[in-house]
Amino acid sequence: MKLATFIHEGKERVGIVDGAGVIPVPGCASMEDLIRTSLPAELPHVRIPLDEVRLLAPIPRPSQDVICLGMNFADHTHEAAKFHPTLVRESHAVYFSKHVNEAVPDGGMVDSHPDVTSQVDYEAEVAVIIGRDARRVKRENAREYVFGYTILNDISAREVQTRHKQFFLGKSLDGFAPLGPWIVTADEFPFPPAIGIRCRVNGELRQEGNTSSWIYGIEDVIEELSAGMLLKAGTIISMGTPAGVGMGFQPPKFLKKGDVVICEADGIGTLTNTIG
Repeated sequence: MKLATFIHEGKERVGIVDGAGVIPVPGCASMEDLIRTSLPAELPHVRIPLDEVRLLAPIPRPSQDVICLGMNFADHTHEAAKFHPTLVRESHAVYFSKHVNEAVPDGGMVDSHPDVTSQVDYEAEVAVIIGRDARRVKRENAREYVFGYTILNDISAREVQTRHKQFFLGKSLDGFAPLGPWIVTADEFPFPPAIGIRCRVNGELRQEGNTSSWIYGIEDVIEELSAGMLLKAGTIISMGTPAGVGMGFQPPKFLKKGDVVICEADGIGTLTNTIG
């Protein structure tokens, strides 16, 4: 099932994407509300054509920071070694947070913040959506807490990361979180999922990987994080990016105004954004 947040007749709504239409879900104020309460037993016999709505990010304004994993693909770890040698030597998962005031939807413009950075980079990732409050979850039970999956482009300002010697600021500029186009529920995939990921910039294939190559899987992450913190329903965990980011090229291929970035994940869809 595909679940989307959209604008129709000036009102923000949540719905089920069904072919070329969307079925609005009554009584849900937001996607996070739907995740917490589940779908109602009966849905209206109304299907709004997709071309009559404007899709937002599935969780447009996350109630907490996105939890991200760094260096979770071996090939990306190798290409990042020259930039973050200390992190690459770590024997545990690398976690950081990404502050998101408002996620950018499919088709939206990404502000490149030229007054702040000249090294804007892309990172195509599959993000996990937590389906119910999780505390002290054992890895064998982790799948019970997964609501679904979406695509996150973990846009990053590389020299800001380098200057501050950590990820938070360089990944948290306004507009640096394209998310979408919707959430696909976990029952559409085996567990753990094997989802192909690709990223193209102006039609050029830059990244290609598969979630089966994650160093730390969903069960590892949920068990480790929930051991000491509550993962609330609706929490977004972005699981890391494969090799091929702009900083890994010689010379680097950073994004510039007008570039079109397409992140694709098999079984989920495509997330397309233009750099502004």
